[in-house]
Amino acid sequence: MADRVSVLTLYQFPISHYCEKARWALDYKHLDYKIRNLLPGLHVLKTKKLAPHASVPILVDDGEAIQGSNKIITYLDEKFPEQSLTPEADRLKKEALEWEKYIDTEIGIHVRRCCYQVLLDHPDIVIPFLAHNGPWYGKPLLTIMFPRLKKKMRAMMNINEESAQKSREHLEAAIDRVYGQLQKRPFLVGDQFTRADLAAASLLAPLCRPKKYGLNWPVRFPDQLEALIDEFRGRMDWVHKVYESYR
Repeated sequence: MADRVSVLTLYQFPISHYCEKARWALDYKHLDYKIRNLLPGLHVLKTKKLAPHASVPILVDDGEAIQGSNKIITYLDEKFPEQSLTPEADRLKKEALEWEKYIDTEIGIHVRRCCYQVLLDHPDIVIPFLAHNGPWYGKPLLTIMFPRLKKKMRAMMNINEESAQKSREHLEAAIDRVYGQLQKRPFLVGDQFTRADLAAASLLAPLCRPKKYGLNWPVRFPDQLEALIDEFRGRMDWVHKVYESYR
């Protein structure tokens, strides 16, 4: 009897950098998978049937749901060990997981808040991002419901001028720390590309707009966001190199 082949399905938002982290892991490991793009706001109708929380990404493998980019990478490395993103040596594994946790909280959350603080006031830019490659009715529906969705997103993710300023400060410290580490060595951990490097590059990607992310980036963001990007640009050049080499 032939071995059963896994049927992998990723439920996601194309705009989400945490979902990009999961997509990158799947692609890096050369795994076949299906993507199901959900509409923000309406996504809870699906995600709550699959997993305990409303958030994405969610990877479903033959009925088993794995929620969260870090858990997805761990699951993939355990089930499909080729092209592992997790170091084998205990010390390096611990370092990689610590870096990933730090990047998830000190970069991922704050990039999202800083970007949405600006982009939620520009529906002409953000609605196409939210509806990208989704159902045909996504863009007109999101246009109608956007005022409510915007208000809900700001409340759920604590997005306001004061919190965005604090997030900018967190970002500066985190970007400096990652950049400093990469000045001493080619990778954040050990001598090979790991989940730590993948996390850092994918979660900073919205500020760098790499082509391989999969979105149709505007040539220029609104001035307030461009000013933030310009402030960090020289310390984020390595993101493009990582994308070119490993994405």
